[in-house]
Amino acid sequence: MADASRRARPSKRGATGVSAASKAREDDTNTASEKARRRRAQSWGLAAETWAALWLRLKGYRILARRERTPAGEIDLVARRGSILIAVEVKARPSLEAAVAAVSTRQRLRIARALDLVAARDPTLAGLTRRLDLVAIRPWRPPIHLRDLHRETR
Repeated sequence: MADASRRARPSKRGATGVSAASKAREDDTNTASEKARRRRAQSWGLAAETWAALWLRLKGYRILARRERTPAGEIDLVARRGSILIAVEVKARPSLEAAVAAVSTRQRLRIARALDLVAARDPTLAGLTRRLDLVAIRPWRPPIHLRDLHRETR
């Protein structure tokens, strides 16, 4: 006779029918594929920054720094042309619209604060006009350079 006070023991497979070991292997695979995806994205981002730097140099800009880190955040490229100090955000996207949409207002403000810190560090840059540009890197097309990205009058 079955005892009514006895509890049913939980299955090793849990409620979903998947064993804990199987779930752990699946998580490891997802983590490994996620890491590989991130490595590819970072590699593609570095290549895009290199293309953007080359493109800007051909247009007469002087590249002062790449991946400049500040307490406010990171700037992909810091460039100078004449009396203008430029923070360049590089976006590798399939279209120009996607690249522009990828730069949020919050990110624009963060990059502007970071550029202020870069300018404050070097007295020769302190008096220069500052601006935020975007270079969109699209597959199999020349880069597009948008000046003064923070202006909403486009």
